[in-house]
Amino acid sequence: MKQAILIREDLKMGKGKMAVQAAHASVEAVLKSDKKRVSKWRAEGMTKIALSVSGVRELFKFKQMAEDAGLTAALITDAGRTFFKEPTITCLGIGPDEDEKIDELTGKLKLV
Repeated sequence: MKQAILIREDLKMGKGKMAVQAAHASVEAVLKSDKKRVSKWRAEGMTKIALSVSGVRELFKFKQMAEDAGLTAALITDAGRTFFKEPTITCLGIGPDEDEKIDELTGKLKLV
């Protein structure tokens, strides 16, 4: 079991901002997920991977593909109060789900 966090590289977020946005994506995806999957994922150590996408179009493409594959997908929009001047879509949480399902969808993306 694992969870994937897809982060927009075009936004050039600092490490702290990126970490917070990834945390939002992880939590939101877990809250939207089936409780049995979450329990299994927790028991296995809550594996997560952080992956890069080029921009918002690619992020939406992966959101649609995840939903089409029956995976939980949580799109995150920053409120625009600190780093960004306006609300900005930053990342996408996928899963947790079976490793094979996550890898089939995101396996060609680069680690952050």
